[in-house]
This record gives sequence, C-alpha cells and structure tokens, in this order.
Amino acid sequence: MGVFASLKKNQLVKKGFACGKTRRKPAQNQFLRSLESSGQVKTLIFLAFLTGLAALIFYGARPQQAEQFLFALLVFFTALAQLWINHPQTFAKNSRVVLMFGTFLIHLTVMKALLVFVANGTVHRSIGNLLFPYALAPLVISALLGKNQGILAAVFVSLWGSILWSLVDAIFLAMSLISGFVAVFVTLQVRRRGQFIRAGLYVGLATWLLALSFGLIDVYRVAFGDTNWHMVAYQSLAAIGSGLVTAMLVSGALPALEQTFQLTTAMSWLELTDLNHPLLMRLSMDAPGTYEHSQSVARLAEAAAERIGANASMCRTCAYFHDIGKLVKPEYFTENMRTERNPHDDLAPTMSALILIAHVKEGVDLALKHNLNPAIIDVIQQHHGNSVVRYFYNRALRLQEEARADSKALHHREGDVPEVRIENFRYSGPLPQTKESAIISLADAVESASRSLEKPSPQRIEELVHEIVDDRVADHQLDDCELTFHELREVVESFCFTLNSMLHRRVAYPKKAPGTVSGLTSASAVMAREQKAQERAREVAPAHG
Repeated sequence: MGVFASLKKNQLVKKGFACGKTRRKPAQNQFLRSLESSGQVKTLIFLAFLTGLAALIFYGARPQQAEQFLFALLVFFTALAQLWINHPQTFAKNSRVVLMFGTFLIHLTVMKALLVFVANGTVHRSIGNLLFPYALAPLVISALLGKNQGILAAVFVSLWGSILWSLVDAIFLAMSLISGFVAVFVTLQVRRRGQFIRAGLYVGLATWLLALSFGLIDVYRVAFGDTNWHMVAYQSLAAIGSGLVTAMLVSGALPALEQTFQLTTAMSWLELTDLNHPLLMRLSMDAPGTYEHSQSVARLAEAAAERIGANASMCRTCAYFHDIGKLVKPEYFTENMRTERNPHDDLAPTMSALILIAHVKEGVDLALKHNLNPAIIDVIQQHHGNSVVRYFYNRALRLQEEARADSKALHHREGDVPEVRIENFRYSGPLPQTKESAIISLADAVESASRSLEKPSPQRIEELVHEIVDDRVADHQLDDCELTFHELREVVESFCFTLNSMLHRRVAYPKKAPGTVSGLTSASAVMAREQKAQERAREVAPAHG
C-alpha cells in the first residue's frame, strides 16, 4: 500500500495537484511504546535489581547473610508499594523504573566496593567510613525526577546501605538519611550546573558535622594532647571531598542521563531559553509581532506555573517556541500585518482557517528539523487543543446564510449552497496533556485577547481572563491535563496580576510650558513665582490695613 500511495502522490505532484513536500512527524515507535508500559518488562527490571542486590549481600564471607537478604527483600517490597501508591506516573513508565532502581544499584555497588576496600586494608577504616557517596542516588533522582522521588531514594538506599554495612547500623543509617535529605533540599533550586558544586559542598559539610557528632572524627581528646590532627585532617577531607566529588560526577552524568531517559532538568530548560536560537532569531526578524506575543505568553505562563508549583522553566521555554509555525506565512497573522490590508479579505473562510490551523503542523515540522526538545514539540501540538477557529467559522456561517438568501430569491435549490462543517475549522489536537501545556494554552489565548482591550482596567482584564478560561473549560479543552479547579483559580489570579502589570496605564505628563523642564516646573521658576507673590502681598497688605 505504501508503494502505490507513493506512486500516486508522485503522479499528482507532476500534474500540479499535490505538494512534493513531506512533512516531518514525531517518530512513534510502537515497539518502544509497548516496552515502556509492559508488565513483563517491569517484572524483569525488578528481578534484575533483586539479583544485583543479592549478589552484593552474598559477596564475601559474612555472618547472617540470609537474614540480611530477607530484610532487604522486605525493604524492596516496601519501596515498590511506596512508588506505586505515591508516584503512579513514575511506576507506570518502565524507563523511569529503570532509572530509579538502576541508580539504586549503582549507589549500593559503590558502597559495597568501598566496604571491600576497607575490609582488605586498601583504605583505612576511619577514612573509608566517610568516603561513602551518601548523596549519589538522592542527587540523581531529585535532579531528574523531582524532590519527592529524591526523598524516596534517600530513604531506601539508606536502608539497603545499612543492611550491606551490617544488619542494621544506627550511625550509618542516620548519616545516610540526613546527608540524602540535605542533597534533595539543596537541589530544589539548582538552575545552573555550577550550583551542583555548592550542593556537594553542603552535603560534604553535613557529613563532616555528623561525623564529628558521632565521634567518627575523633577531636574529643584535645585536652589530653593525644589527638591525631593528621588523621582528623584526612577524615575531614574525605567527608567534604566525598560530597564534592559525588556532586561533580552527577553534574557531568546528567546530560547523558537526560538524553537516555528523555528527561529534561531545570538546568537544561534554562539553557534552551537562549534567545539566540536560530528559530527565535528568525521569529524576531520575520514575524516580530509573533515574537513579542511569545515573550508575553512566556511571562504569563512562567508566573502562573511558579504560583501552582508547576515547571516554570519548562513553561517559559516552550512558550518561546509555541508559535514558530507562523514563520511559514507570518503575514496572515494579525500581529504581523504591516499594512491596513488584510490578506484574509481575498480568501474564503475555509482557506483562512486552513492557513491558521496549519501553523501547528508547520511548527512541529520546524521543531523536528531543529531537533528541539520533545516536550516543546508536544506543547506546539497541544497549545490549541481541538478548539475551533471561531472568527472564520462564524464568518463562514454568515456567508452561508447570505448565499441561501440569494439562492431563495433566485428560486434556486437550497441544497446548492454547500454546508459549513465545523470540522474544517477545528484544530487537530491533541488536548493539553500536562499542567505546563495547559497553562501555555490558556496564556496564549489570554494574551491574544488582551490586545483587543482599548482601555484596559483591572476589572476588564479580570472579566476577560475569566471569560476565556470558562470557555476553555466548557469546551472540554482541559479534560486531559492534571489541573485542579483550585490550581486553575490560582492560574487565573496570576494571569490577572501579570496582565495588569503588563497593560497598566501610565500617568499623562503635562505639556511643556515656559519656565519648565520636560514638562516639569524647574526649581528656579518656582522660587521666582513665590518671591513675586510675597512682594505683592506686602504691597497689598497696607491698603487693607
């Protein structure tokens, strides 16, 4: 069928009835999609993790290995339940499961290697205890999947690590948990890769303070004069250096992990906001109105996302690129029309709607050509959902009524006038699938409509925002995203506040008058007028006396 379709298309292209251009489409590999949600694959992942965990526990001659493995198995089932209950979206995607449990296994393998080095005397025991990368798994998981998953990682690698150390070691468990929590806390606002060094320093300092508190670094015999300061220095360097080296390794590995698991961190989103990107440069030159519109949408979306705890960096970046499809025919969009003549006046409503709707597919094509992030492509596809181009649909209905009236006057059949089908004026979708995509969709509609306000006031802006959001909800455009009504109310309030700051009216300055500077009275002129008024008062006072 594909060969015959291709031959038929080539014939149509030669006759001038078809376009030879092949539009790019996002690659959709059915096999990979099936692997992503397969229950059998998930089971194999868990079995592989348990096999690796068993190998770490049973490696070397140690007492109570069977009890340790049984305890580790119970912890595993607890971790599984926590992931399934509290993070169902992560649990549903096998790639995320591989990332989490693969990172756990690497974390535990490094710890086991250090334990072996300590046992055979390669590393001094008092130093080896402080070299453990307590923050490895929490840092990776927190940076890639979020703080909640990072906390889960800190808890369970601490439990498994404690089992590897001994059956249950309170000091190790406390140090691992607290260091892991510190790692998650200090990575909440990491937006530059260099800030990972600061995070590693904090983790190292936390480990050092805990080691001092638990006596792992022995400085309590200072009064007796027998403290080994060289050993204290080595131990301090090990504790702080371990945190720094772990953070540096994680920072270096993140780009590869992002590419492998199709994830994007806040740091990568900020790197993508570079306005010198070729597409954004073209947009500023060829479609300046769309460029300014995109900047305003980015501001609205970023503020709203910050307010409800969504990914603000993602909203900002995706908003910059959401309308790049308008580069193909920029003059057909209102914000880019440089003359009073509207090119749509010469077109049928269906053709005008087709041009407007096509900017979504053209945007996807350009995004694929420039290898943009898949999340940006999703936003480009979803930011109009399956909404209707109302202006041209209503215009088509009016023309239909006029044509039917003329047909009736000329005694023609009413069926001769073609029916207006709403499907021809509807975007192809899909609906917004995430909070970020829904916020950008609403911000796009709100910002476009706000340009029609002649005298914007807080009340008019609020009415406009509520009207647009209510229409989107009534049209079921937000059915597939995760926005709650409470979050939607917060988004509306954020839009109103941001639009008021963007559209506020300035104070009218007075015209320039004699004795003024730039419309404002100069100090010397004021003093001169006051002096004349005082002299006149002294002259008038005796006459009235």
